[in-house]
Amino acid sequence: MRTRIASLSEIPPGGTKEVAVGDQVVAVFNVAGTLYALDGICPHSGGPLAKGRLSGDVITCPWHGWQFNVTTGHHCLAPRIRTGCIAVTVEGDDVFVETGDPPS
Repeated sequence: MRTRIASLSEIPPGGTKEVAVGDQVVAVFNVAGTLYALDGICPHSGGPLAKGRLSGDVITCPWHGWQFNVTTGHHCLAPRIRTGCIAVTVEGDDVFVETGDPPS
């Protein structure tokens, strides 16, 4: 399901945004003008990834410091641990994400 989640101006370079799309929390990150999105819930203990600190392409979960590369979803120290990546597209000033199947 394709969903508009924001205006591009709402997520400036270095910025983050948390949005709810259906029953899913999505964390969106602007790394040097390119947008990436991950499952917004840290797999360690449920922390809100978009509320963390973004440094380059690494987000640090605010609850326990787990770090993920936002371009791949991989944990920075244990790459076998990852969080889900979500496709992002930008059309004009509109930001869209692709999430699971639409509700029936």
